[in-house]
Amino acid sequence: MAEDLQVRWLKLRIKLKEQFGIKPDMNGVLLLIGVQELGQGPQSFSKEQKQDLMHIAICTILAPSGYYKLDGLDEEGWPHFSQLKPLPELYLNDQENFLKDHVLLYFQHQGFI
Repeated sequence: MAEDLQVRWLKLRIKLKEQFGIKPDMNGVLLLIGVQELGQGPQSFSKEQKQDLMHIAICTILAPSGYYKLDGLDEEGWPHFSQLKPLPELYLNDQENFLKDHVLLYFQHQGFI
């Protein structure tokens, strides 16, 4: 099963490279999701804003599994979330696979893959 996950992850990264010209790592994928969810189009972001975008991405991809819920948008249009349940305690490799699986589900739901 882990091998299947890695194959699907690689296929996603290749498809993103075809679309955007780069084959992003996990941080790059989360940043793309965050920008997509912010919905304000591509622009220059500060380091802090990039961290916020990655947080938006993590909350967004984990929301369907009941870990977060969207509370709404602030006055600048940035989404805010509440954590509904604690994240599972996993080893580092398992954490990455947990995120990869949720990222893949996100892109499936978006109709990208």
